[in-house]
Parts: sequence; structure tokens; C-alpha cells
Amino acid sequence: MLEAIIFDMDGVLVDSEYTYFESKSAILKEAGHPVAESYHYQFMGTTGEYMWQKMKEEFNLPLATDEYVTKMVQMREEMVKKDGVRPIKGAPAFVKRLHEAGLPLGVASSSTLKEIKSNLKALGIADCFQVVMSSEEVPNSKPAPDVYLEVARRLGVEPVNCLGIEDTKNGSTSVSRAGMVCVGFHNPIYPKQDLQKADRIVESFDELDRDVLAKIHQEVRGH
Repeated sequence: MLEAIIFDMDGVLVDSEYTYFESKSAILKEAGHPVAESYHYQFMGTTGEYMWQKMKEEFNLPLATDEYVTKMVQMREEMVKKDGVRPIKGAPAFVKRLHEAGLPLGVASSSTLKEIKSNLKALGIADCFQVVMSSEEVPNSKPAPDVYLEVARRLGVEPVNCLGIEDTKNGSTSVSRAGMVCVGFHNPIYPKQDLQKADRIVESFDELDRDVLAKIHQEVRGH
């Protein structure tokens, strides 16, 4: 039985992936390693520390990992200051529908807790979530299940009775490994991600509500 819904943030609630792509590309280009946007897809759903550690190893970058993370964060903050926090189309209304239906809601994101809270506040949905967590608060980031399992624990709900909403390979793998039902969100404006771990894939939140998600959960669980 569906008892709670847990959202990823970047690419599900907030249209922020472009800020990661552009800032990392600029930093790598400056270091003499230009890359195509598609290079960054492998890191979608992971933490800043993880992605920069991997890029540091691959390109033999000279600075410490945390220096690159800081640089990326500063560049992304400038972009958000200029553009504002962009919601994923239909996401804030979707969250409000679920909240009004009385479902416990959580956020399990790889962004920093400060950024998560700031974004949810900007979208006017901060009060809809009982639990908000960053992967930085658990031992292993996505695709490990840690952050989803901890959000479920804090919500007081068994993972088997949770549904996670993700838009990336790393994120959907995390939900699947946590033993939850996964709804994959494919945003039509972005290239298709590998969502084979998702139990269902949607391209819009407009038709989704508590009853639709409960039915998906029930069908996947087979009872």
C-alpha cells in the first residue's frame, strides 16, 4: 500500500541541470579539457564531490576537489541569480495536489541541504515536505540507496510502501535498490536518460495525483 512519496529535486522539481552542465563545461574548458554536454549525463543524480573527484582523476586536474566544487557552486549561484529558480513544468502543482491529499512527502537529493531548502522555498512548496535530505548526510550517494532509505526511516514508512520519482539512471537505480517503486520522469526538453530501473515512465506531471500513483504502486507490487 502506498504510504509516502519521495522526490528527487534536480530535474524533477527544479530545472537546474543546465547550470551543472554549463558551469562544469566552462571550468573544464578553462583547464584545457573541452567536453560535449553529453559528457555530463553520466554524473546526473550524483553529488558535486563525486563528479569532481571522477573528473579530477580522468583529466589529471591540478586543484583539490573541493576547490572545483566551490567554483562550480559559485558559477551556478550566479546563473540562478540571473535566471531565478526554474520549476519543472507542472511540478509545484503536482506536489501541492499530493500534499492536499494527505500523503507524507519527502525529498532525497544529491544537492546541498542549503540549496534544496532554498529551491523549495522559492517554488512555494517547502511546507509540503515532512522530510528533506541531501545525499551529503548519508555514507554513500546515489546510485546507492542510502538517502532514500534514510528519508523513508525519518518518515516512519517501510521502503516497500514508498514510491520514488527520479529522472536519471543514478537516481532510479537508487530508488530500485532501496526496494521502492520507481516512477521515472523523462523531461521532453532533455535527451532521454537510461531509466530502465524505473517501473513506469512519465513525461508530464499534469495527470498524476494520489490515486494514479497508488494504482501504479499497487500494479507493480502485484496486489
